Amino acid sequence: MEQQLSFADSEYRHKRHRTRTRTRKEKFLARMDKPIPDHTTIMNFHHLLEKHNLGRQIFDDVNQWLADAGVLLKEGTLMDATIIEAPSSTKNKTGERDPEMHQTKKGNQWHFGLKAHIGVDARTGLTHSLTTTAANEHDLNQADKLLHGEETFVFADAGYRGIEKRENLQDKKIDWYIAERPGKVRVLKERPRINTVLINTEYLKASIRAKVEHPFRIIKCQFGFIKARYRGLMKNDNKLSVMFALANIVRVGQLLKS
Repeated sequence: MEQQLSFADSEYRHKRHRTRTRTRKEKFLARMDKPIPDHTTIMNFHHLLEKHNLGRQIFDDVNQWLADAGVLLKEGTLMDATIIEAPSSTKNKTGERDPEMHQTKKGNQWHFGLKAHIGVDARTGLTHSLTTTAANEHDLNQADKLLHGEETFVFADAGYRGIEKRENLQDKKIDWYIAERPGKVRVLKERPRINTVLINTEYLKASIRAKVEHPFRIIKCQFGFIKARYRGLMKNDNKLSVMFALANIVRVGQLLKS
């Protein structure tokens, strides 16, 4: 619950007893019939998860449960990564930014923070693999860690071009469907009648690859994790592991409703 509501640890009791205009999450807290732990208890629980690396264990256990239930399939994988901003201010005790975070340029904009790399089941959109790195890490460097080993095909965006030439992936019997670079697609669209097949192929790749965005939408839009709250990659990896495990449960609920 604490992961999904995304309030600060000290806010929960205050949010529950708020009497004026309430958000949907605050109304949920108000309807609870059990006392809410104080922020010290919640903080100690966070430390327990981090100390024993329980976030990863929760992620693995949830995925094993989904696999045993026949929900998490292993036919193909979709790969992608997203940047999560971290505080860039130096107004803190150390007078410096988080040394484990780095800046990177995406388009014409600079970002400072970390990057979450995920491997997603091609049919269900459930996340089966996760790695956390600094934002300047190239997507290709984490590609081999996003495979579960049983997939026969992989879809990914143009950032993964050249993946089949990597030494640690050359012996994989996988069909790689990697998007063309935007510049080449623009050139193809200049002569649409001649390049109809190639253009439609890119549209098809994009439509299949779209499922990889669903977990990112859940953790950012529904859980509110749009900025890193902790210093260091290990703590943020622990939190992301729990959130992607919860995102898988949310995704299963969506699949059942549809």
